Amino acid sequence: MSKIKCIIVEDEPLARKILEGYVSRVPFLALQGSFEDAIYAMGHLRDHSADLMFLDIHLPQIKGLTFLKTLSDPPAVIITTAYQDYALEGYELNVVDYLLKPFGFERFLAAINKVKKQRESKQATIENTKDYLFVSIKLKKVKIFFSEILYIESQKEYIRIVTLDNSYMTKMSTHEIEELLPDSLFKRIHRSFIVAIHKIRSFNSEMVEINGTSIPVGRGYKDVLEKL
Repeated sequence: MSKIKCIIVEDEPLARKILEGYVSRVPFLALQGSFEDAIYAMGHLRDHSADLMFLDIHLPQIKGLTFLKTLSDPPAVIITTAYQDYALEGYELNVVDYLLKPFGFERFLAAINKVKKQRESKQATIENTKDYLFVSIKLKKVKIFFSEILYIESQKEYIRIVTLDNSYMTKMSTHEIEELLPDSLFKRIHRSFIVAIHKIRSFNSEMVEINGTSIPVGRGYKDVLEKL
């Protein structure tokens, strides 16, 4: 997973320096900017994306929570403040954590791990709902929807992906393509064949029929069909 891009919005120079030091100690964090007020941070977010923002509440010009309310698509937020009174309002704005100053590195790390866990969970959800893959075909990437695939056949260093209305040759192994396919939709039934479960028209212990094509069932894969 890529690094978490973060910014710091903190008007106290010492507190800002401490946060910068904490961030530098975490391998999966990448500091994109450190700002003394919300105006500068707003300018940065207008032109750059950020995954995480460390936000002080008592800032000059615009208060931290007021600034947060102005953002239509805010990054994940960890509040850093010496004041406990705003905790409820902060959580109503979906902040990930609320760090009361002074806080040590262990408490900082616990907050960061919450962000990391949320990010991983979100990424897993995206991957689970993805309904296509890209494969390299003649120097370009071609999108193929899972719903279009009938079966995949190994041909030495290449595989042939057969869809409802086309056939694609790409240089990869059946093991590599198998890693990219959802297990709930595709099954290997032979050393050289992977089939789309919902495209199976009929089968017996020796073969599977898909779209009028007979595909052999390997001796070591008969239990796959039985489980179906």
